[in-house]
Amino acid sequence: MLVGPSWPLRGGIARTTTALAEALAARGSLAAFLTPTRQYPRWLYRGSDVDPDACPRIAPAERAYAVLEPWTWPALRRRIRAAKPRAVVVPYWTYAWAPLLSRVLTWHAAPAVAVVHNPADHDASRLARWAARGVLHRCGGFMCHSRSVEETLTAAFPGRPVAVHPLPPDVVVKVGRAEARRRLGVPEGAVAFLCFGFIRPYKGVEIVLDAFASLPVGCPAVLLLAGEPWRGQAAQIAARLGDPRLSGRVITALRWLPEAEVGSWFGAADVAVLPYRSATGSAVAAQALGQGLPILATRVGGLAEVVEDGVTGSLVPPGDAGAMARAVQLLCSDDLRARLAAGARTSARRWTWASYAEVLESLVDAVAEGGSDARPARQGRRAK
Repeated sequence: MLVGPSWPLRGGIARTTTALAEALAARGSLAAFLTPTRQYPRWLYRGSDVDPDACPRIAPAERAYAVLEPWTWPALRRRIRAAKPRAVVVPYWTYAWAPLLSRVLTWHAAPAVAVVHNPADHDASRLARWAARGVLHRCGGFMCHSRSVEETLTAAFPGRPVAVHPLPPDVVVKVGRAEARRRLGVPEGAVAFLCFGFIRPYKGVEIVLDAFASLPVGCPAVLLLAGEPWRGQAAQIAARLGDPRLSGRVITALRWLPEAEVGSWFGAADVAVLPYRSATGSAVAAQALGQGLPILATRVGGLAEVVEDGVTGSLVPPGDAGAMARAVQLLCSDDLRARLAAGARTSARRWTWASYAEVLESLVDAVAEGGSDARPARQGRRAK
C-alpha cells in the first residue's frame, strides 16, 4: 500500500509518487494508493499547491484524507485496515506531513517503508529534524535516491535495510525548439542554459547568476531562470538581476510554472544547470537526462552520483562561480554538447520506474521477512 500525494496536487513528490504507484500497479503489487484531498493550508504555503496537469489521474488513486485535518484521518485508518497490506510505503520529504505519517505508521501491524526524498526538510529547523526522525524511526526500511542519503540513514538507524535507486527520468512533453525559443524570446544563435524549479537557498541560484555576470562579451550563453522564489529569495534574486552585466543574459519567469508551460522551457534549452550547494537528489536532473540535455551541476550529494563528468555533463565545485563560468564557456561548443547529450540519453535508459518498483519490492520483502537485520540487494548508479 502506498500513502502519499498525487493528482491534482503539484510538485515533484506528487509526480514521483504517482509514477511509482503506476509501476507497482503494473507489476500487480499495489494493494491501494491513498492520496489526499488537500495538502498544505494557506498559512503554511501561500501559493496554490494544485495543478491538475502536473501528474496524471490514475485509477488506483483514492482520495481519502486531508494532510493537516485530523478529523479526516479515521477514514484513512479504516481504508488501511480494510486493505490488509503487506507493508505501508510512504514518501518522506517534509515535516508538514509528519503528524499524519506518525499516526499512519502506528495504525497497523504491517511493516512500514519510507521513500526518503530528504531525511529532513532543506534548511530544517530543530523541530523539523525532530519531526522527521519521529516518522523515520517508525519505519523498518528505507528507499532513497543517492548513496549520500543512504549513509545518513544507515548512521541514524543502524541495522535497518536501505535500498538505493536514482529517480527515473520524468516525462516532459517538449515544445519544438524553434517554437519554444520564439515563445521565450531566446536570441538566435544563443546557447540556452536552463535553471528550473523552486528557488531556495540550497539551490545556489545566486552562484549561477554571478557566473553569467562574469562571462566575456561575445559569449553566446543565455540563462533561462524559471521557478518560484521561496520566501525571502525573491528580493535577493531581484537584486542580483539588477547587475547591468546580466542585461540580455537572463530570461526569467520567477513564479510557479504550470505544467502547460514547462515544455517550452525544456524545449528551448541546450543545457540544464543545477548550481546546488547541497543535494539529496534532483527530479530536475532526472527530467533533463530524460530529455537528452547535458547537465552542468555542482559536485554535491546525489548530483555527483547521477551526472557523470565528461559523459553526461560537467561537474564543478559548489559555490565556485568562476568554475561555473568556465564550464559555461566550454559548453558553448556544439561538438561537446552533442557528445554529452548522447551520453545523457544513454544514461536515462538505465533507470526506469519498473526497475525502481522492483528494488522497492525487494526492500519490502527484506523488511517483512527478515526484520531489521535483513539487507536487500542494493541497486545504485548502474541500476537497470
